[in-house]
Order: sequence, then C-alpha cells, then structure tokens
Amino acid sequence: MGKRAALATYDKEFSFVSPVVKYLLFLFNLIFWMISLVLMSVGIYAMKHAEAAMACLAVDPAILLLIVGVLMFFITFCGCVGSLRENICLLQTFCIFLTIIFLLQLATGVLGFVFSDKARNKVSEIINNAIVHYRDDIDLQNLIDFGQKEFSCCGGVTYTDWSQNMYFNCTTDNRSRERCSVPFSCCLLSKDEAVINTMCGQGIQELPYLQAGAFIHTNGCIDKLVNWIHSNLFMLGGIALGLAIPQLVGILLSQILINQIKDQIELQNYNLPAPY
Repeated sequence: MGKRAALATYDKEFSFVSPVVKYLLFLFNLIFWMISLVLMSVGIYAMKHAEAAMACLAVDPAILLLIVGVLMFFITFCGCVGSLRENICLLQTFCIFLTIIFLLQLATGVLGFVFSDKARNKVSEIINNAIVHYRDDIDLQNLIDFGQKEFSCCGGVTYTDWSQNMYFNCTTDNRSRERCSVPFSCCLLSKDEAVINTMCGQGIQELPYLQAGAFIHTNGCIDKLVNWIHSNLFMLGGIALGLAIPQLVGILLSQILINQIKDQIELQNYNLPAPY
C-alpha cells in the first residue's frame, strides 16, 4: 500500500513504521552499547594499572579507550531509546554523530596516506620515547619485547638505538650491568631452545653491524612495521571496511526509520477530526 492510498483508506492498526527496521536498529545499538561498557571498563582498569607505561606514548591508550567508550555509550543510547520510543530527535542525533565519526575516520585514513612521512616520524618519536622508558614499567617492557619478537627487529632504526636508554647506553660513566647491551627480545632464538637466555644481548652494541647480526636482529622496528603494513594492505583494508559497514548500516537504518516515523505522523495528522 502506497503512502497516498494509506492516507485515503486509513486503518487504525496500520503503521508506516516497520517493526523489522525498528527492532533491528535497536538490536544493532544494544550490541554496540554493551561493547562500549567493555571499552570503558578496560580504559578505567588500564588507567589504574599502567600509568607509567602509557606516559611515554603520544596519546594514552587508556584515555583513548575511555573516550571512545563514553562516546559510543552516548551514541548507542540515543539509537536504542530513539528506535524503541520512535523519537525522531534521538534518531537524528544518532545518525548525525555516526555520520561525523565515519567522515572523520575517512579523513584520517586519507591524511595518513598523504602525510605518510610525517606519520612515520611520529611513530619513530613514539618508539624512541618508549626505548628511553623501557625499564620504567613492566607493562611497557612486555609491550616492546612482544613487538621486537613479533617483527624480528631491534630498536627504532637500528639496534644501537638502545643506547638512548640509561641502562643500555655505552657511555664510560654507565655502571649498569646492561651497559652496551640490548634486550633479550632482540636475540636470534633457536626453536630448540627450551630456556631463554635473557643475557643473550650482553655487550652487543660494541660489536660491528655484521658481527652483531650473528646474535641479534639488527634491523629496526620502524622499517619492519612499514613493510608489514605494505604487505598487509588488503587485510588492513578489510578491517577498515569491517568498521565502516556497521556505521553505514546504522546510518541507513536510522534514516529509514526516521522517514517511516514522519510518514506515520503525517498519516495521524491527516486523519485527525476537523475542529468544530
């Protein structure tokens, strides 16, 4: 039945608002509302337990998680209540915020691609800062060790970057037992090795590049990270698409529901009894 036909032949039980669209949008928002609670919980936990680890990073991931969680909570709350109550104002708020977030993500991706050199310099700065604070916090230490083992790398540009750390630097006045060393995560480990020798990087910075290559990964993590991104562009594109699709679905469903509610209001106003 078309809109004009509905106006002409009004049935009190007829509604332009589709229950499928209404409850699908509600379920969609409910799922992401629960995810927002998880993000806020993780953010609060991380702020309490990893303050020193995150202090050296450009943006505190804990605060970022908390902000994303709160923003998602607000947006999905508008979507949940707006769809259930058929409230146009809340649905428009939900739709506008979701559209802004989608456009910001798109702009960030484009700017990151266009200004890739500046992005690389920023990553270098973050990695070098993390190297300086390596021994300050166990969480940061584990994060760096995981990255170096995963990418088979050592330091930012090269293994000698570990001289920036007060415990590993090669200055004559450094009395640390780890002087001129690198973390064990830089070492070439054998698969048959049951117990990891955590002192395998002892004095490595004093060796020439080719000699050091027999014991550790001499390439820096920045180049390895860039190469990994280039070789996994399709996967990263898939992830970006996976993030974009739910947002576009949310925008589409909310717009459909808003139009249906407006049609229903018009139908009800059309059939109001004329004032005497």
